[in-house]
Amino acid sequence: MARPKADVPAAAAIRALIDGEGRLAVRVTPGAREQSLTIEGGRLLAKVRAKPEDGKATSAVRDLLAAGLGLAPSRLELLRGATSREKLFRLLD
Repeated sequence: MARPKADVPAAAAIRALIDGEGRLAVRVTPGAREQSLTIEGGRLLAKVRAKPEDGKATSAVRDLLAAGLGLAPSRLELLRGATSREKLFRLLD
C-alpha cells in the first residue's frame, strides 16, 4: 500500500519565511509517523519518517523542503545543523 503524500503548506507561505540572505530555519522531528511541513508561530517545522542516523533525516528534510518549494533538492544547501534538530538551509540561485 502506497504511503500518502506529505502534508505541505503553499510554496508562497514557505517562501515568506526565507530571510533577505536566502536562509530558511527549520525545526526537525525525525522518526515521525507521517511526513509534513507546518508553520507554527512564524517557524517552519518539519516531520520526517527517517531516523537521525548517517544524515538520513537531513536528506529527507531537504527533499521535503524542495518538494514544498517546487525546487530540485540540489538548490538547497545545509548551512548549519547536520546533527541538530535546528537546521539552517540556504536557497541557491
